[in-house]
Amino acid sequence: MDMELNDTNGNHVGVDINSLVSNLSEPAAYFTGDNTKVPVTLESAQPIQAWIDYDGGSGILNVTVAPVTVTERPLRPLISTKLDLLPIFKENMYVGFSSATGKLASSHYILAWSFRANGVAQSIDLRRLPRVPKTSTPPPKILIIKFAAVACAGTLTLIAAAIATVLWLRRRAALADTLEEWELEHPHRLTYRELYKATKGFKESELLGAGGFGQVYKGVLRRRSGETVAIKRISNGTKQGMREFVAEIASLGRMRHRNLVELRGWCKHDQDLLLVYEFMPGGSLDARLFGTAAEGVKAPPLLTWAQRFVILKGVAHGLLYLHEEWEHVVVHRDVKANNVLLGADDTGGARLGDFGLARLYEHGATPATTRVAGTLGYMAPELTVTSRATTATDVFSFGALLLEVACGRRPIEAAAGADTDVLLLRWVRDRAFDDHGGGLLRAVDPRLEGCYDEEEARLVLWLGLMCSQARPEARPSMRQVCRYLDGEEALQESASPAVIFSGADSCDLFGSVFVSMTSSSAGGTMSTSSLQGGR
Repeated sequence: MDMELNDTNGNHVGVDINSLVSNLSEPAAYFTGDNTKVPVTLESAQPIQAWIDYDGGSGILNVTVAPVTVTERPLRPLISTKLDLLPIFKENMYVGFSSATGKLASSHYILAWSFRANGVAQSIDLRRLPRVPKTSTPPPKILIIKFAAVACAGTLTLIAAAIATVLWLRRRAALADTLEEWELEHPHRLTYRELYKATKGFKESELLGAGGFGQVYKGVLRRRSGETVAIKRISNGTKQGMREFVAEIASLGRMRHRNLVELRGWCKHDQDLLLVYEFMPGGSLDARLFGTAAEGVKAPPLLTWAQRFVILKGVAHGLLYLHEEWEHVVVHRDVKANNVLLGADDTGGARLGDFGLARLYEHGATPATTRVAGTLGYMAPELTVTSRATTATDVFSFGALLLEVACGRRPIEAAAGADTDVLLLRWVRDRAFDDHGGGLLRAVDPRLEGCYDEEEARLVLWLGLMCSQARPEARPSMRQVCRYLDGEEALQESASPAVIFSGADSCDLFGSVFVSMTSSSAGGTMSTSSLQGGR
C-alpha cells in the first residue's frame, strides 16, 4: 500500500489511467445477493475471477471481483464509476496484462480470459480451469542441515572407501609374487602371502630372534594343517647371486637327517629371501647353556651332563652327514651353540640349523667362496689368511662348541678387571698342563657340581683341543670324531704328554705327545698322522 498512489490499503482493487496514481480504489471484496460485502484476500494463493465492463455511450466503468468458488457473477460491482476514456482510446490498441511484486516475492498466473469489443464477453467455464502451479516453498533450515549432514557423511564414506581400496590394492601388490622364470625350476617354493599371514605380517610379537643375516619369526602355515614353522627373513639388499643361492637352498631342501633342522621351503620376495624351517620348541643350545630368556620369562633349567653329551653326539652326526654322507659336500660355516636347536626332550631332538651360510661344492672340488663369514671364537685361524671355508674349518668350530658345552663358558669372555678377553681354548689348555693332564677335569662346568661322567668329560675336552689345532690337516674328520663319541674308538693319552700350542693359541700335538686311537673292532692302533687324513 502506498498512500501517495491513492491506494486504499494493501489489499485493494484500483483503477489507474496512464499513471501509477489510482483514480479510484476499493478494498478487494464482492457483494452477495443481499448486498453483503465479503472481503477477498488477493494473497490467498487461490484463483480469483474478475469482470471489467466499460460502456462507451454512458462512460460507465464497472469492476467486479470474486473467488472462483462464487459460480455466479455478483450483481453489484465492486467499483462503478463514470470515466471518459475516449481521449485515452486509440483506433488500434492491444489488450494485455501486467503485474508487479513490490517488496515481496510472488507469482501471478492468468488461468483463462475472454474479451469482446462490442457486446458481452464469453463466459469462462470454471470447471475447465487449469490447476494453479504449486509454488515451491524454501525448505526449512533443519531439513537443509540434515541434507548437508547426509551429503557430508556420504562424501566422507566415499573418501574412506577410496582410501581403503587404495590401501588394499597397495597391500595386495606388496604381497603379490613376481616370479622369475628360473624360480619355477626349484621345488618347495611358498608364496609370500602365505608366509606374511603365517607370521601375522611379520609382527614383532612373533619374532624369535635376530642375527647378522636377518630375523627369525614363528609362523603357522594354515594350508598345512596349522603346522608351526620358523621363518628366517634374509635381507640381501641386492639381487646379485640370488639365483645361484636359491638353487643351493632348494638343493638343501632335499636333505633329511634326524640331527639337521629340516628346510621346509623358501620364498624370494623382491630383494628378500625367506627360508622356512621346522620349528624347534626347545630353543637354542646357547639359551639352555647360559640361561638366557626373554624378560618376564623364567629361565630354562640347566642341562645335565647326560643331556649335553647326547646333544654333542647329535650335532657331530649332523656335521658328518653334511661333510661325507650327502650327495654334495656342504660346509656349514657357522657352527655355534646358537645354531644348535633343541626339541621338546632337550636331548635326542638336538639339530643343527641355519644353513643361510652353507655353500655347496662337489666332492674333491675347491670351494668357490672367498668371503669370510662366521662368528668370532668359532672361526678357524686359517680363514683370516685364505678366506676359504672347508670341512676343516667346520671341525674347528665344532671343537670350540665341544669346549663351550663341557665348560659352560663362551669361546670368548670378558675378563673381570683385565684389559684382554679370556679365550676358552687357552684357558682349557692351561688346565691340560696341570698334573699331566689330570687337571683337565677342573675345566668342567662347575654348575654341574661334579655330577658328570669323568671319562666322557675328559673325552669331550680332549676332542675339543684336537679339533682346535692350528693346522687344518692335524684336525680329525667328523667321522673320526663321531667314532670317538660313539665309543667305537677309544682316545688314549700318554702318561707324560707335552702340549705345545702355536702362537695363534691353537692346540697342536707335537713331540712326545702320542694320541692313539684303539679300534674296538680291529684292536689295532694308529699314530697321530692318521688324524690328518680327513676329507
